[in-house]
Amino acid sequence: MTQAVGQIEVRGKLHDGFKEILSPEALAFVADLHTRFNPTREALLEKRTQRQKDINEGKYPDFLEETASIRDSEWQVAAAPKDLLDRRVEITGPVEAKMMINALNSGAYVFMADLEDSLSPTWKNVIDGQINLKKAVRKTLTFQNPDGKSYKLNEKLATLLVRPRGWHLVENNVLISGAPVSASLLDFGLYFFHNAEELGKRGTGPYFYLPKMESHLEARLWNDVFKYAQETLGVPQGTIRATVLIETILASFEMEEILYELKDHMSGLNAGRWDYIFSTIKKFSSDKDFVFPDRAQVTMRVPFMRAYCKLLVKTCHRRGAHAMGGMAAFIPSRKDPKINEVALAKVTEDKELEVETGFDGTWVAHPDLVPVAKKVFDQAFGTKPNQKEKQLADVKVAGKELLDVAIAGGKITAVGIANNINVALQYIESWLRGVGAAAIHNLMEDAATAEISRAQLWQWIKTEAKLDDGRPVTKELYREFRDKELKDLTAGGAGRYKEAAEVLNYLVESDEFIDFLTVKAYDYLENE
Repeated sequence: MTQAVGQIEVRGKLHDGFKEILSPEALAFVADLHTRFNPTREALLEKRTQRQKDINEGKYPDFLEETASIRDSEWQVAAAPKDLLDRRVEITGPVEAKMMINALNSGAYVFMADLEDSLSPTWKNVIDGQINLKKAVRKTLTFQNPDGKSYKLNEKLATLLVRPRGWHLVENNVLISGAPVSASLLDFGLYFFHNAEELGKRGTGPYFYLPKMESHLEARLWNDVFKYAQETLGVPQGTIRATVLIETILASFEMEEILYELKDHMSGLNAGRWDYIFSTIKKFSSDKDFVFPDRAQVTMRVPFMRAYCKLLVKTCHRRGAHAMGGMAAFIPSRKDPKINEVALAKVTEDKELEVETGFDGTWVAHPDLVPVAKKVFDQAFGTKPNQKEKQLADVKVAGKELLDVAIAGGKITAVGIANNINVALQYIESWLRGVGAAAIHNLMEDAATAEISRAQLWQWIKTEAKLDDGRPVTKELYREFRDKELKDLTAGGAGRYKEAAEVLNYLVESDEFIDFLTVKAYDYLENE
């Protein structure tokens, strides 16, 4: 069904409740944002392409000379609003009603409602998500399970943050002047239009997590969008607050500048570790000096990840911003207490390392992990809301430390190849069915971990890496392992594994590295 409003055309089917979200006024606001800011977005994406060419030619990144004055001068980000002062445990998940209710009720301090990596962007998922967000803001969100169980929101809820899709993505079901709208501006625009005023009345505000940025210029664009949106709808400047995920290797060299560009709307930075690992593989995928071992061996204790985390904490605390730690993706087992015992000990150890490093809070993917993470941060913080006073003045991180990816004893193994193929196939198949947060091997996987899996396979083939048993990693070896995994995965029924394998083959066997699996897989989505 097509709905046209001026220069904006909605091609997606209008399910129940969609017309309210896609009202003429809301669409006009989105169209205004897109028309005004999309040219800059496209120019910045071109800059990404040029920077990749520079890296391919050996011009590796370092801290920017032209912004040294920002790093050397004294300034602070805006003070945190009351409901973002204490963020010791944050839970994340897609904008699906049942998951949102469980997350908001979980006892976490913040819930990041995700329109990005853990949401498969079918048209119905995207707009249903906006409906759910609008209800969550007004505390009217409910869910009725097919088994008869009812879900509703408690009186005390986590503070709501929303993650729109990244600058690189578009939404094909909404056209402006005949071209797809920026997915970032659609997601932000619809949520802000429908909820900014109501959030203010309730003593909170429109708070966002911003993903996948690669430079401070991309942060500047978000800041310009925020200022214009607030002015246009009569919302006081500075009402919007943003936390930026530092999940690309290039952004790690511009953390101070990103904070500076968004300083009037800034809440903090988050160590988005899985995407960060993927980004590092991607940017240097053809360089034999950047060949990574099995994914399981790339832990938070390896040198380049420690350098990244210490620099993030030092940067945030110097500027008065929150430093948020990474995801604990474990899903507790209802059947095997031994699995839980081992895994929960690892989660605790991971959170203890974050506290020791200086982080002010952390992420979990499952409500059962909230008390586990909270216990660790409670012991460290006591009644304090954070540990921003921990300044890390003695920490000095050189650019070369962020790029030194050597991992002592690192190996590429047959088990590592099989696991990468298995996880990638299962995740892509799930994503094609419209499920973007997939439970695989007791872990909550999203697009980031699938990206690592397929990126490693491409890199190992491209650089002619060898397994620890001496076998070279080739396309033929990949196909051999893929066929075995497919046989095992399709034993109980086909699902959408045929298309998942097509997507994975394209990503792994392409001559050039494909930037994002979700861009390719988007063509396969059923968008009714």
